[in-house]
Order: sequence, then structure tokens, then C-alpha cells
Amino acid sequence: MDQKKLKKIALLPNVVTAFGLSCGLFVIFKMTMTSLGEADYAVLTAATGILLLAAFADLLDGAIARAMKAESDFGSIFDTLADAISFGVAPSVVILKSLSIIPGTTLYLLATISSIIFSLCGVLRLVRFNVLSLAAKGDADLTLAHKKHFTGLPIPAAAAAAMSLNLFLFSDYFRHYVAFSSHTEAWILSIGQIFLGYCMISRWKFPSIKTLEIRVKSFQTVFLTAIAAGLIFFGILHYFALVFLIVSWSYVFLAWTLAIIRMVAGRKSKTLEEFEPEPDELDEDDPSEML
Repeated sequence: MDQKKLKKIALLPNVVTAFGLSCGLFVIFKMTMTSLGEADYAVLTAATGILLLAAFADLLDGAIARAMKAESDFGSIFDTLADAISFGVAPSVVILKSLSIIPGTTLYLLATISSIIFSLCGVLRLVRFNVLSLAAKGDADLTLAHKKHFTGLPIPAAAAAAMSLNLFLFSDYFRHYVAFSSHTEAWILSIGQIFLGYCMISRWKFPSIKTLEIRVKSFQTVFLTAIAAGLIFFGILHYFALVFLIVSWSYVFLAWTLAIIRMVAGRKSKTLEEFEPEPDELDEDDPSEML
């Protein structure tokens, strides 16, 4: 009786994962039925909102599994596959469908290649994350480091940055001040996807928001949180694309900023020591083996 009940309860995290995967699939199928260049700002906003819902489900399924002590290999693999589709494939499909470029041209080929790079790097990022998670099991230090920061940009953050850039370029208030041609927009989005793809497979350390600590007094924390929440909610209601762009790309450049501060401080210093970029695997090998 108890065993059957446990099996029923353990399904809940996977149901949440399936919901997030359904969000990503819905965006892909919806954009597939949309002709090139016909995705307007309203369609892009809806697609962005659905993928944000998938990101929320991605956070929720892991939290539920840990709270219920229902973590499993099946759930881990299922979550990885869901992330690959929702955050690795869906953003690339949205970007390609939003571009007003002629198929078969050099620019179209560039946009396609950049989308492939983004999706491929996202999958590689997920594979590396799983390998590091397995290596951290049984090692308290590795487990703590694994929870405090990520090696490479997490794929949900990369998807948010890609979607926010695309949404911002097609927003009415941006086009009111800046008039980019469709070719320029394609170049910006293609370069953005390649850059984000590099960030995902890079050795740069990205902090985990859940463990990010700032030393301030409790009254100041409440006061600053209230101000930030008010500004964010106001921005979401009136300038959603701009606020989404700032928030998502601020996290991307946060790791670069921390790493640069670490380099300036020097390796002998303890300042931001944990954000020292990891060396390439080739650098860790014996030099004589490369001859």
C-alpha cells in the first residue's frame, strides 16, 4: 500500500517535467505552422511567455523531486531531454521563423548554421552537466561547488537571452527609435546565438542564483527587494521586452565580470577564487602525450 502510494507521489516531478516539455513542443509546432517573417511581436511575446513557463516548470520539478526525496535516474534523463527540446531547439526555431530573409541566400545559411550551433552547444552543455553531476556524487566538496556555480552558461539562461534579444529587436518601442533592416537583424541574432552557444560550452563559471549571497542588513534587504520588485513589475507591464533583455543578459555578463575581477586580483588572491575559469581538458593532460 505504502509502496504504491510512493510510486504515485514520485510521478509528480515527472508530470511537471512533461508539462515543461509540452510547452517547448507547442512553441516549436506553432512556429512551424508560421511562415517566414510572419511572426509579429504578439506571436513572439506569446512564444516567450510559454518558454518562460517551461523554465518555471524546470525549476519546479527539481525542487519537488528534492523535497519529496524522489530523485531518480529516469527523472534526470527525462529532464535533460526536455531541456534540450524546450531551451535548445525551440528558441532557434522561433528566431528562424521571425526573420524576413529569403531561403537559399547566404544570410539564410548563416542564420541556419548559427541556430544549429546554438542547439548543438545546448545539448553538449546538458551532457557535461550530467557528467559533472555524476562525478560529484559521493564527494562533498564537488557537490558543494556544483551547487554554488555552473561551468558554462545554463541552457535555460541561454534560451532566455536568445528569446529576449529576438523579442526586443521586434518590439514597437525599439523600432520607433532604431530602424534596422531585416539583414541587420539576422546578423545580430546569428552572432548572438553563436556567442551564447560558446558561453554554454565554455569553462566560465556562472553563479547559481539559489546560492548567491549578498551581505546586507535585513532591513536593507527588504527595502531593496521591494524597490526592485516594483520596478520589475512596472517594467514587465509596460516594457516587457526591454526588462527581459536587461535581466537575461545581465546574468550572461555577470560571469564574465566576476572572472575579469578574478584575473585582475591575481591567482594568489582569494578574491572570487571559485570563479577562476576551469582549464581546458587538453591543458590538464601530460604535454608528452601530445607529441
